[in-house]
Amino acid sequence: MILQASRRPRMPMYSPLPVYAILLLLSWPFSSVPICSSDNRLVAGKPLSPGSVLVSQDGVFALGFFSPYNSTKNHHYVGIWYNDIPERTVVWVSNRAAPITTNLSSANLAVTGSSDIVLSDNNGRVFWTTYNSININSISVEAVLDNTGNFILRSLTDSTILWQSFDHPTDTLLPGMNLRLSHNTLPLQHLVSWKGLHDPSPGEFSYGADPSSLLQCFVWNGSRPHRRSPVWTNYLYVGGFNESTIYMALHHAGDEVYMSFIMPIGYFVLLVRMEIDYLGKVNLLIWESNMSAWRALYAEPQHECNMYGYCGLYGYCDNTEVVPVCKCLEGFEPRDGEGWIADGFSHGCRQKEVQRCTHGDGFLVFPGMKVPDKFIHVPSRSFDECTEECRSNCSCVAYAYSKMSNMDIDGDDTRCLVWMGDLIDMENHTQGGENLYVRTKRLQGNMRKIKILEIVLPVVSSFLILICVVPIWIYGSRVLTGNQGSMVVWERMMRRDTENYNEVADSYTEFPILNFMALVAATNNFSESNILGKGGFGNVYKGTFEDGKEIAVKRLRVGSVQGAVEFKNEIALTSRLQHRNLVKLMGCSIYEDEKLLIYEYLPNRSLDYFIFNDTRKSLLNWPTRFKIIIGVARGLLYLHQDSRLVMIHSDLKAGNILLDAEMNPKISDFGTARVFGVNEHEQRTNQVVGTL
Repeated sequence: MILQASRRPRMPMYSPLPVYAILLLLSWPFSSVPICSSDNRLVAGKPLSPGSVLVSQDGVFALGFFSPYNSTKNHHYVGIWYNDIPERTVVWVSNRAAPITTNLSSANLAVTGSSDIVLSDNNGRVFWTTYNSININSISVEAVLDNTGNFILRSLTDSTILWQSFDHPTDTLLPGMNLRLSHNTLPLQHLVSWKGLHDPSPGEFSYGADPSSLLQCFVWNGSRPHRRSPVWTNYLYVGGFNESTIYMALHHAGDEVYMSFIMPIGYFVLLVRMEIDYLGKVNLLIWESNMSAWRALYAEPQHECNMYGYCGLYGYCDNTEVVPVCKCLEGFEPRDGEGWIADGFSHGCRQKEVQRCTHGDGFLVFPGMKVPDKFIHVPSRSFDECTEECRSNCSCVAYAYSKMSNMDIDGDDTRCLVWMGDLIDMENHTQGGENLYVRTKRLQGNMRKIKILEIVLPVVSSFLILICVVPIWIYGSRVLTGNQGSMVVWERMMRRDTENYNEVADSYTEFPILNFMALVAATNNFSESNILGKGGFGNVYKGTFEDGKEIAVKRLRVGSVQGAVEFKNEIALTSRLQHRNLVKLMGCSIYEDEKLLIYEYLPNRSLDYFIFNDTRKSLLNWPTRFKIIIGVARGLLYLHQDSRLVMIHSDLKAGNILLDAEMNPKISDFGTARVFGVNEHEQRTNQVVGTL
């Protein structure tokens, strides 16, 4: 049953020369820590002590005591991790809610006479135990770490499984594991994130089925939905490896419904896992041995637009754009037009024309959609019956249908969904998704005429409005810039004065002009405590608006002629660039001699903040460094080859590589960038460019 079709990731080819310096900064050697090992079994009378491990027969998994890498706390846990890769990756933790904090040497993991596995110390303090359902002293048991990474407590007489770690997942789903989505008596299972990057204790995010319907899964932030999966159809395609694909599928066994991996033939040679990380992102990861790093085959949410209900009622996230953006369904318009333009989508959309329900109502088809939340599942319906189910009920606003040929739950392989209320949490995709049928008040016979009017009328009205507005706009722009000061600089920008400037960068770009006093308040009057960084042409400040939205404000030094050039160049260039590895310019402000650029705020500051600090650089493990290298290379490839304005940055350095909350890099500071013509290969400058 397909939750969502995702693009198969491709590994692009990059020239190493543009990122040579960054590669030198980011690369370092890694070594593994030797540990005393034992076999894969734990039996009564032979406890496992710190420094020893159980290793699965194939050598892939290990179980033992560990302390999280780089943790500032003296906390110790018993867990399972991959044994034969240089980066310790923990997939299960026993005592995540009760770490061992003192006297680790006295702790041990043992099989007891009561047929349990117990983690305790010499003082009798119990940190964790299995509490298996069969508790008879006469049973001889053993605990085994098998080749799937499952830690199993079983009877030695008949091999009955008394307890297994796969029934008690933490933050990771492995091939061979089942995540219970529905059961008549047993509780549902969830993956629960770590609290932090180096803190295995239970975090805020969890992943599992919707309690009211097993047809969809959620990522929860506490009790609030953070991300909703697409509704099941047949399978969830989550990634590709070489010519094979990896799926998640629903299974029905007795009174239990669960999800698990469907792996390609020969999958046992692959290290694959699904995890929910401490930031609430669900990732499907595969180990790339040639790069010694985990590579994401699938991740959600990928963008804030993909978060639950981000686009509001009747809004949807358009993933076909370079940067996903919120849009209204056809026939709807933003409730808050000004807020929508300013990236405030929570108010959603409303119907342009509200009309009474009639029997002649039709349905507009939206293909490739992740269908909305809060549906009603109508069982045992054909497609025509599902259509009529919605058409005959004036409270029904939409429906979706799927024939689930590869799944039969409760004897019904159809899936008719109808919506009786507002539509929320929708997306569309270039691949995958399904048809969503939304009720429209238009008669189908008049659709062609209406479509023609929809095209002609806006063109004519726009032309008439343009004739009236242009003179007013020209006068208004002069008044606006006159009131804000810096008349000379701004008028040059308006009239495309190319003298002593980069000609391509001078063309006018419609761009938000923010209120200067609002920026003064947001930055606490440009307080020293708000400074994020200092550059050659001014400081960068952190700002927070009254609604809590965070920004970064670059304040150019007053009286800097060269700064004015940088200011204009950066507006003209950055406003045209759209790429996930380039920083987003949100607006500008001019007031008297003040010139300000407003960017998205990136909480992890810049790369040099980490790389040149002996304490913080240890946070950059190799997978993080590799992700930064690839991200910078992607950004440069876009600038040099794929963007509409082919350009060189001229000042690429660690200080101009900003990092978001997930350590994804974004190239910034385009004040000295130079634009090339399509067939140009070199340019000359009349001054020193960049940072000495």
